[in-house]
Amino acid sequence: QVQLVESGGGSVQAGGSLRLSCAYSGSSDRMGWLRQAPGKEREGVAGIGYSGTTIYSDSVKGRFTISQDSAKNTLFLMMTSLKPEDTGLYYCAAGVGGNSATLWSSRYKYWGQGTQVTVSS
Repeated sequence: QVQLVESGGGSVQAGGSLRLSCAYSGSSDRMGWLRQAPGKEREGVAGIGYSGTTIYSDSVKGRFTISQDSAKNTLFLMMTSLKPEDTGLYYCAAGVGGNSATLWSSRYKYWGQGTQVTVSS
């Protein structure tokens, strides 16, 4: 069983930055950040595998960075150059089985409650 609690969301103007944090308990083989905008399906934003490999969606590549502090059981998402289209509810997720980073929501078994990110133009 993995428990996840996100924090760090908020409102920011376009071009600004935010850092999301996810405090977790339990062990997993992969972790990731996914988001859901109003009226849209949930989409993977960034993932990190057991060995530390990372993967990003094309829409955030070069702007977002996923990292993990295993000693503190915390997952981060550093978001820079934010755009209005980055607005959404951001979820931290964890998966078991296999060790590859992934953006597919179906590969994640455990989910946090989400933290809202709003980017205004």
